[in-house]
Amino acid sequence: MTSPIDGALDEALASLARAPRILIALDFDGTLAPEVDVPDEARALPAAREAVDALRALPDTVVAYVSGRSLESLAHVAEYGDDLPLVGSHGLEVRLGPDDVRPAATDDDRARVAALRGHLEPLVEAVDGAWIEQKPAGFAVHTRVVEEVAARVLLETCRAVAAGVDAAMTVRDGKNLIEFSARDATKGDGLRVLREAFAVDAVLFAGDDVTDEDALAMLDDGDVGIKVGAAPTRAGYRVADPEGMVTVLARLGELRAG
Repeated sequence: MTSPIDGALDEALASLARAPRILIALDFDGTLAPEVDVPDEARALPAAREAVDALRALPDTVVAYVSGRSLESLAHVAEYGDDLPLVGSHGLEVRLGPDDVRPAATDDDRARVAALRGHLEPLVEAVDGAWIEQKPAGFAVHTRVVEEVAARVLLETCRAVAAGVDAAMTVRDGKNLIEFSARDATKGDGLRVLREAFAVDAVLFAGDDVTDEDALAMLDDGDVGIKVGAAPTRAGYRVADPEGMVTVLARLGELRAG
């Protein structure tokens, strides 16, 4: 059973709902979808999908997903058509609509990424349960199902090797992973693109990962930032889990529909 929304958050949602045009920007894994061991199998909770659909049906209400996943991976798990705005690869890839897709990398970027992956791949393959997720402008080393000490050693080793191979590579830590990218962008950059492109008056952003803090840092007065889970955050509000986020989205839909 989901917990009721506390009074302060409910007041913030009511204020947001009164704004003429709003953006609801949501991380996917751990925010709408429970975390799973096989990323391709992640799906939003049915109730989350229902709440998102209801919000998307309202006038002047834009819903977008903002993720560290590649745009291709995010589109796969989101299971929407190409009219849902998406930000992938921590802001490097943006799809504003069917005819407005912004690529992440050049040929030179891809060559740098391939060179670094060639150095790290043997290290990753030697650790049971570790794997590499390829992204358009980089890749991530995942350790979600790796024993804790082995995971820590692998991630530290990958960081050190990468620094020696390509010190200009952007390195980003996440939950049970380390990511390397030939280009530097954050979810905050992606959120800024969405805000400007859709000319909204207020924004709700919600996420569970450390990388979501970059987007939360971009929020202005009148916006609403929500942390999903117990990790430290700059967000003004918090819910415990994706089920709690469902309650928030459903409540916002009620308030906005009047």
